[in-house]
Amino acid sequence: MENQINAHNSILELIGNTPIVKLNKITSEITGNFYAKVEAFNPGHSSKDRVATYIIEEAERKGILNEESTIIETTSGNTGFSIAMVSIIKGYKCILAVSSKSSPDKIDMLKSMGAEVYVCPAHVSADDPRSYYEVAKRLHEETENSIYINQYFNQLNIEAHYNNTGPEIWKQTNGNITHLVACSGTGGTISGIGRYLKEQNPDIKILGVDAFGSVLQKYHETGKFDRNEIYPYRIEGLGKNLIPTATDFKVIDKFMKVSDEESAHSAREIAKTEGMFVGYTSGAALQAVKQYAEEGEFDENSNVIVMFPDHGSRYMSKIYSDDWMNNQGFFDTKNVEEKQKIQTVK
Repeated sequence: MENQINAHNSILELIGNTPIVKLNKITSEITGNFYAKVEAFNPGHSSKDRVATYIIEEAERKGILNEESTIIETTSGNTGFSIAMVSIIKGYKCILAVSSKSSPDKIDMLKSMGAEVYVCPAHVSADDPRSYYEVAKRLHEETENSIYINQYFNQLNIEAHYNNTGPEIWKQTNGNITHLVACSGTGGTISGIGRYLKEQNPDIKILGVDAFGSVLQKYHETGKFDRNEIYPYRIEGLGKNLIPTATDFKVIDKFMKVSDEESAHSAREIAKTEGMFVGYTSGAALQAVKQYAEEGEFDENSNVIVMFPDHGSRYMSKIYSDDWMNNQGFFDTKNVEEKQKIQTVK
């Protein structure tokens, strides 16, 4: 008798088709209708599962990969985890150059997934030989039979979201989306989704989120790369100290810069109001929604999709650690009550 077990062949079949969930309490005082695209429902708990699978399978189609191949990438953590996950299933070796700004939780997860991890200093220029970009390039040159994903300059990064995430959102909203709010790091997510949505309806607003200390907003507005914009900041996977070619600036209508502190508190607020345990960049996206609303971007007819890229479990030692928040100076008198929730019984 044939086995009639209704099962997936591997966790890779679970990638995509993530839900859209209405935001209720946290946006109750903002005009408009707000919905989160919750990418933590991917098996690797982030939107980067889509990119990793798409690029690796494209390399397989082209015959670039074989059983002895090694996959190399630069990552702030999420892409690396997704690549390591796909590599396990498909049988490839995985080497990752990671920014030291990545949370210890992310770095430990990468090691747990069998990846060889090189932790590189975060606050050096992109062309510094110690930067994770240059370290990845060097490792690729030194490693026989390797491919370098190079997500920041890989058009397949955009294609992954153009072919998958964009159509999902259009279908889930029945074409009624009016705004997309998404953080921009490599730019693949906002560019791929934005390009697809603009083709369906050019009136849809594509609203980017950038970090203070990043060059993206000024480059979008002026076409100039300004090194004076660059300084250290804490949010991972958001903003850049270079201009990624995986960002299609033409489809983005506007950028909003958000701060480390407000983004951290917004992430914690999402957990406490909506019950969604989300990552730092999700907090940044929600913070940007608040700031866009203050500028009058939305009205009662707005249907706003906000990209929540990953899960909060990757930030336990950062934004969800009271000690870390306190050490950053993020607990002021306004927020001090957050520290007073735990009481020890003696």
